[in-house]
Amino acid sequence: MANNSYSGVKNSLVEANHDGEFGCSLKELRGLMELRGAEALGKISETYGDTQGLCNRLKTSAVDGLSGQPADIEKRKTVFGQNLIPPKKPKTFLQLVWEALQDVTLIILEVAALVSLGLSFYRPPDAERDHCGRAAGGAEDENESEAGWIEGAAILLSVVCVVLVTAFNDWSKEKQFRGLQSRIEQEQKFTVVRGGQVIQIPVAEIVVGDIAQVKYGDLLPADGVLIQGNDLKIDESSLTGESDHVKKTQEKDPMLLSGTHVMEGSGKMVVTAVGVNSQTGIIFTLLGGGEDDDEEEEEKKKEKEEKKKSKKNKKQDGSVENRKKAKAQDGAAMEMQPLNSDEGADAEEKKKSNLPKKEKSVLQGKLTKLAVQIGKAGLVMSAITVIMLVVMFVVDTFWVQGLPWVKDCTPVYIQFFVKFFIIGVTVLVVAVPEGLPLAVTISLAYSVKKMMKDNNLVRHLDACETMGNATAICSDKTGTLTMNRMTVVQAFVAEKHFRKIPEPDNIPSSTLDILILGIAVNCAYTTKIMSPEKEGGLPRQVGNKTECALLGFAHDLKRDYQAIRNEIPEEKLYKVYTFNSVRKSMSTVLKMADGSYRMFSKGASEILLRKCYKILTASGEARVFRPRDRDDLVKKVIEPMASEGLRTICLAYRDFPATDGEPDWENENDILTGLTCICVVGIEDPVRPEVPDAIKKCQRAGITVRMVTGDNINTARAIATKCGILQPGDDFLCLEGKEFNRRIRNEKGEIEQERIDKIWPKLRVLARSSPTDKHTLVKGIIDSTVVEQRQVVAVTGDGTNDGPALKKADVGFAMGIAGTDVAKEASDIILTDDNFSSIVKAVMWGRNVYDSISKFLQFQLTVNVVAVIVAFTGACITQDSPLKAVQMLWVNLIMDTFASLALATEPPTESLLLRKPYGRNKPLISRTMMKNILGHGVYQLIIIFTLLFAGEKFLDIDSGRNAPLHAPPSEHYTIVFNTFVLMQLFNEINARKIHGERNVFDGIFNNPIFCSIVLGTFIIQFIIVQFGGKPFSCVSLTMDQWLWCTFLGFGSLLWGQVISTIPTSRLKFLKTAGHGTQKEEIPDEELEELEDMDEIDHAERELRRGQILWFRGLNRIQTQIRVVNAFRSSISLYEGLEKPESRSSIHNFMTHPEFRIEDSEPHIPLIDDTDAEDDAPTKRNSASPRNATPTPPSPAPSPVSAAPPAALPLSPNQNNNAVDSNHLLPEAPKSATPSAPSSPLHSLETSL
Repeated sequence: MANNSYSGVKNSLVEANHDGEFGCSLKELRGLMELRGAEALGKISETYGDTQGLCNRLKTSAVDGLSGQPADIEKRKTVFGQNLIPPKKPKTFLQLVWEALQDVTLIILEVAALVSLGLSFYRPPDAERDHCGRAAGGAEDENESEAGWIEGAAILLSVVCVVLVTAFNDWSKEKQFRGLQSRIEQEQKFTVVRGGQVIQIPVAEIVVGDIAQVKYGDLLPADGVLIQGNDLKIDESSLTGESDHVKKTQEKDPMLLSGTHVMEGSGKMVVTAVGVNSQTGIIFTLLGGGEDDDEEEEEKKKEKEEKKKSKKNKKQDGSVENRKKAKAQDGAAMEMQPLNSDEGADAEEKKKSNLPKKEKSVLQGKLTKLAVQIGKAGLVMSAITVIMLVVMFVVDTFWVQGLPWVKDCTPVYIQFFVKFFIIGVTVLVVAVPEGLPLAVTISLAYSVKKMMKDNNLVRHLDACETMGNATAICSDKTGTLTMNRMTVVQAFVAEKHFRKIPEPDNIPSSTLDILILGIAVNCAYTTKIMSPEKEGGLPRQVGNKTECALLGFAHDLKRDYQAIRNEIPEEKLYKVYTFNSVRKSMSTVLKMADGSYRMFSKGASEILLRKCYKILTASGEARVFRPRDRDDLVKKVIEPMASEGLRTICLAYRDFPATDGEPDWENENDILTGLTCICVVGIEDPVRPEVPDAIKKCQRAGITVRMVTGDNINTARAIATKCGILQPGDDFLCLEGKEFNRRIRNEKGEIEQERIDKIWPKLRVLARSSPTDKHTLVKGIIDSTVVEQRQVVAVTGDGTNDGPALKKADVGFAMGIAGTDVAKEASDIILTDDNFSSIVKAVMWGRNVYDSISKFLQFQLTVNVVAVIVAFTGACITQDSPLKAVQMLWVNLIMDTFASLALATEPPTESLLLRKPYGRNKPLISRTMMKNILGHGVYQLIIIFTLLFAGEKFLDIDSGRNAPLHAPPSEHYTIVFNTFVLMQLFNEINARKIHGERNVFDGIFNNPIFCSIVLGTFIIQFIIVQFGGKPFSCVSLTMDQWLWCTFLGFGSLLWGQVISTIPTSRLKFLKTAGHGTQKEEIPDEELEELEDMDEIDHAERELRRGQILWFRGLNRIQTQIRVVNAFRSSISLYEGLEKPESRSSIHNFMTHPEFRIEDSEPHIPLIDDTDAEDDAPTKRNSASPRNATPTPPSPAPSPVSAAPPAALPLSPNQNNNAVDSNHLLPEAPKSATPSAPSSPLHSLETSL
């Protein structure tokens, strides 16, 4: 074995001593599990005889499993190891501190502080002090000069504070994340047989020798050998990369590997390797300790480290370096761009290789951009500040006073320059909002913690915030919208339709026997009905709920299915065709005593009835069942059942006489035909009582709910109406999977985005859909460009086959109870109670995160603007910043860390659900917020400048301006500082509302964190001013000075009311900030460039990157001008829209069904149309060269009746739409007959 040497080292400790206990060693088993197929079979027969022999050596029974005694289990754990993969060590606190210290601004500050410290200890000879200029002289007591070091030390101290706070935040974030991981892991259970009982145990408890039951949808937790299987197919792509499902049988390939997915069938296996010795474990150990693959934080850190490493390795290997760099930059450029053209999708697929995880969440994208913009502004300001200070000092000293530069004075001058430098750095520190990432993290972490209580287990942090932007939810029906407690309520048996469960006497006994036998053996043996937990409760349903309903039906007919199962154990079933999404039926074959075979089948009624050619009559005899009878049955029984929202299941059987010999079981089409129908049952799955209300909330919040289900269309429509997805009188589509596929594919059978775009806006129910349909629909909606904003789609899923759709969606919800492991693995959020109304809670929390960040920004930016301007002007006019470095750092701490804590933890309110989603392009800082920021900024600046330049007259104190180098702190500047901080405190209360509400105190006591932080900040501020002394450059103030400060601070609350009186609509000049990147902002050359990326070799790629950045520089300016102009004039990139208002939201679009589809389809020039570029600016109705026959110019959208004639003269070469409409036209007459609004949709065809 390749791995033997390595496994030998790894397990030498446990091997030798325990060999005697079991008949095989760890090494042997590990060697065995590395073989596949025939090799493995050879090895098993050679070493153990057969699987039974293997079980005996492992001291376990294939039927009863392990005894389950604690001593035995413990012994197995010590010999063969536990089923745990040890997690990677978390970062220590010190590592996190070190990471926090990497921050550039902090490093600059540390350097400045150290220089300042060093200089303060340097004493120039006293005598020559006077000839160094006015500023240097001045009264300085001995102890004053001693205190020069305090400023440097204080800066260092505050840096330490900032670092510790950051590190602590990261640490608690990591801890929370690990808690979450372990909680997800604890919730995973697996079914094993112990002591003859089938029980569920946590995955970590599985030991070697356990007999585990595997079924459809399981993620195998350990390696094992199959001892009994029905039609088992496994997806081993996670280990081997082979996408085809591997068939597992005892005869051909019995090896089951951990980490693989069961796609079909069921069976039992004996566990042979767990934890680090299983196949997945071995791979994990090779990767270097089990890394949490979900850990986004880790990914980010890895990226950072890679960048650092790559800088170091630059000299050694250019090529790799270039590749990495290209990748990193490429990633950065790509992340920001939601590519939504058709090519976008393919391009994105291509780029998966060099894209870090999913495209950045909406919020992250906007924040990154904003932070960069603010940072740049801050840098410019601080540079100007330093230059101004230095220039003024030099001019004043050497030119105005005309002093020569004396060697002795050099240290004094340097001290001044250092002081200026420190002022500059503090301006920068205040300008850069380091609090932003912190606020986001706190807000998300807080939300995630609270969402646990609302039954949302968030696996990826950003999913929580993306959910707030969701515009569409594609939900399953069973279990999400309904209770997933199935019961049979109607039956058609013995040629009678019973509206409620029939009495056993009403059914011929021969029919009843066959029926009960069929139900008992043709339901998975893992499904059963247990006695209720509480007295008088409902019986517990375990396993597949549809099968539970049938078993319950057997109970209602006063028969016991368990007795039959005891008589015919699972091992005696001759062959099982398990349920899968292709067959939509399940069949079990029994071998009878006389050598004949009998097969029982159950499945969707319309599918199975086509295969029936006989039916059991009232007398219990079988009579011929013709297609005409079948149509009658469908009309009289199945459709009425379905229209009441029942799921219809047909039960049938077939006998294969002994004389014909054994049929060819592999040829399914010949086997599954010629059935005899026993009965058709209607299964009810009641709608969850809270769902209609939740759906109403979603619709009010601008989220479209669509139902995607495998049920038939009548059932689906009935349930959708009960839930409120379909409103009576609305004009919406309900399609079946087949019809959906027919409409979205062209003649070649390829899916066309344009065809999907015609369907999805009106589609509400997709019935009888396969998992691929679900994926197609989700992808179609996400890639669609019909609506201005890219749709953000959430999907719920529980089955293994929902995996692709869950992964494709922006947010995937998996069901915590009914969901399979595969679905949970692919999802972003797990609904622990499988309930649709929890999704609404998730939307609420998502929007709340967004609002919290906006509140924080509004507060943060006000402080930034004011502090930077004060420091800048103050420094320029008085040659000294009114706010000292340490004070600035304290302000920074208030506004960053504390404010982010206070504002990011506001609990959500129902009112969040009353507005439409923001969408990707809505700026973070709206006009209203901009008005607040500027308004409060003006107020604070007026107050501070008044205090600064005229304060000494009002308050009757000494002026603090123009103080010498180490002068003691003045009352004047203390009052300025104090007032500034108090204004921030009161403004923090203002910042709680961002939509211009008047009552800022609304619900303030629901947030204890907020109250305690505001109070705490006030107390600390009091202590700093009264007892801070030299380090904080403060003097203690008197009572009435404090009152003045508080009064001025309180003024900002009153001023807030004044601001909210001014209507925002008047202030046209206000700009918004923090947009998402829009499609138009990306120059076309760059898009093409990015698409060709793959074909370029790396050296060339570097050059290309350079060009692209150059292009971007030029084009950014052009495009922004173009975008502005485009929005002003109607000639936008979206040519052919009617007026913007009419399409501002998908809802308006819905409510005008008289839109001609032609008109409401924007033609976005695609990149691969060469001539699309010239065509873009032309108006929709002008005859552009491509349109051979222009559409008749229609000033207003023509009403429905007029549309078909108008659309007829289109020639096939006009444009894609016209081609489509020609295909759809022949259908129009069909639906022109007056039809009920809910009938498969009249509006689409008629409007063409």
